[in-house]
Amino acid sequence: MDFISTFLNYIQYERRCSPHTLVAYKTDLEQYSCFLLSQNCSIEDADFRDIRNWLIALMEDKDTTRTINRKISTLKAFYQFLLRNKQLEINPMDKVIAPKQSKRLTDFVSEQDMDKLFEHIDFPDNFEGKRDRMILELFYATGIRLAELMQIKKGDLDFGLNAIRIFGKRKKERIIPISPQIVELLRDYIKILEKEFGFVNYNENIFVTNKKKPIYEKLIYRMVRKYLDAVTTIDKRSPHVLRHTFATHLLDNGADLLAIKELLGHSSLAATQVYTHTSIEKIKETYKQAHPRA
Repeated sequence: MDFISTFLNYIQYERRCSPHTLVAYKTDLEQYSCFLLSQNCSIEDADFRDIRNWLIALMEDKDTTRTINRKISTLKAFYQFLLRNKQLEINPMDKVIAPKQSKRLTDFVSEQDMDKLFEHIDFPDNFEGKRDRMILELFYATGIRLAELMQIKKGDLDFGLNAIRIFGKRKKERIIPISPQIVELLRDYIKILEKEFGFVNYNENIFVTNKKKPIYEKLIYRMVRKYLDAVTTIDKRSPHVLRHTFATHLLDNGADLLAIKELLGHSSLAATQVYTHTSIEKIKETYKQAHPRA
């Protein structure tokens, strides 16, 4: 039996994981399977020693602790699935301990640099320029994920309630409030979109290419990096950094952590608490700069 294909079908159709998550699981499991094959071992016969040997091989190949822990999470989900389906009797992951991972502070753009982006950077006066600015404004105003932004349809915009309906991981729905300023920008953008391509139905995506094709990840990544390059020198300049920026600025300005959790669509508070470390580091930096004996 092809255990990997069965598992991938399960997470795609029953758990409704995102395409990105599906690719990550597939890559990890195929790599693991190839390692076992090189050791004359199969998935159903592997025990904790075989898994440890694979993890050691990853470490020797200089994989980061973060990457290794992600692969361990993949194996945990995979073997739990096999156990539930009675394809195994013992979970080989029970004796596998994940390596400790140092806490990594999230990259974010400063408030001053975000102001510079929207107040001093010239966007082209055409459809692409208007679209790109709208995308950047939405990332910063809502903290939504790249995949969530790509799925926004005209019918998801509620200008009466000043809100956007977002479908997150596993199609979980949440409503995000938006400011009157963002509402007006969206109204203007929809007018430009319809002037360019004709009437947009409520079930049509609002972000498209200049040929009205579905917008794609690489295009958004390139665009975000291009504009962030103009205002900041932080290492990572991606759509996800704007999500971090949204959360960090809310927390810095007194927002409740539980409210930020709901806005981000996190399933647990632990995922949101990473932003408290960023804020603490900012406080420390301010202290060092301001206190005469720091």
